[in-house]
Amino acid sequence: MRLYSTLQRKLVELPPPPVEIGIYVCGPTVYQRIHVGNARPYVIFLWLRRWLTGRGYAATLASNITDVNDKIYAAAPGHSSELAEQATRWYIEDTDRLGLGRPDAEPKATETMDDIIRLIAELVASGHAYEAGGDVYFRVASFGDYGQLSGQKPDQMTEQEPNPLKQDARDFALWKATKEGEDTSWDSPWGKGRPGWHIECSAMAAKLLGPAFEIHGGGLDLVFPHHENELAQSRAAGQEFAHIWMHNGLLRLTGEKMSKSLGNVQTLERVLDEWGRETLLLFFMTAHWRSPIDFSPATMEAAREQAWTFRNAFLHPPERQPARGWEALEAALDEDFSTTEALAVMHEWRAAGQLEQLRRALTLFGLETLAESERAPAELEEMARRRQAARATSDFAEADRLRDEIAAAGWEVRDVSDDPGYQLVKKD
Repeated sequence: MRLYSTLQRKLVELPPPPVEIGIYVCGPTVYQRIHVGNARPYVIFLWLRRWLTGRGYAATLASNITDVNDKIYAAAPGHSSELAEQATRWYIEDTDRLGLGRPDAEPKATETMDDIIRLIAELVASGHAYEAGGDVYFRVASFGDYGQLSGQKPDQMTEQEPNPLKQDARDFALWKATKEGEDTSWDSPWGKGRPGWHIECSAMAAKLLGPAFEIHGGGLDLVFPHHENELAQSRAAGQEFAHIWMHNGLLRLTGEKMSKSLGNVQTLERVLDEWGRETLLLFFMTAHWRSPIDFSPATMEAAREQAWTFRNAFLHPPERQPARGWEALEAALDEDFSTTEALAVMHEWRAAGQLEQLRRALTLFGLETLAESERAPAELEEMARRRQAARATSDFAEADRLRDEIAAAGWEVRDVSDDPGYQLVKKD
């Protein structure tokens, strides 16, 4: 299996199974409900773990929860820990609704403080970090490979965290002294304070996966400075750290990156309420993980239509015809985990009536509910046909009445392009 790595700038081959594959993915900073763009790496790497496990690897996925951060202090002055706890509960509630299970480990920064402080102390002792007025900074000039991940040159780098006590504008904080209004702090050799964002992930990854592991993942917006700094401080501490760096493309709303700072957020909770998990998961399959993906009513409606066609294949099985075998899906996913190619194979199986292979593939992506073949009672089928006839004659009042009667029986009637022009789906 080959995966594209930002660090090597090429496809990198995994060692053959059954070796252990450690995967660390940067999770959310918990200060409000996550948006649907945050869900993309969560979904991609849970899918990847499933695929690797199925291919014979011993895959372990760790995805952290950043519950100590400037954004949390700013969002809830004096109450940051309460907000972090509440937002963590929201995150787990919302991602549970995706139906993919959870990572093997979900470490919190607050629960890893001793390891974080120990790692900072090692960097200070080795000369890679220094104390400045209660803060501790990583000495960028001490690490000659700084910039290798992002490709940025030293003269292109702007100051990450202004402080007149820093030795170099590029130096970044490993430890921050407690400031007025910050309600949580920890004791350290440099005084009371809390860690910087980057060192949290280095410590959590090493604690759970060891000093060397195979894959580090996260959104493309994390390449610099977050992942560049993680790589530098971990390797400066003598750790090989991650071999492959996977950065998923960002989710865009009307062509612009979706982000809380831009104010164009669609929360995961809202999207799941409006579209459902099956539609969202199929939407994520429609773009390669490295590419951006455009979120809009049109793209979501197209994903919903695909969900209906898969479900309809099990409700009204087509005549079985020859099609490619399971190795076609293996080839798609083993070559840079192309869900778009896999989706094309799945539609080929749908059209050819190869439903056992299709069911197996749907299960891999958490879409096994689309393979359910429960038929609606005959009287509801008749109502749905009458509704179609009413719509054809523009008797929309009668069509709406029949739709509501079907809904009262616990089913939803949906208009689709395939014959017979509608689909009856049992409500959850």
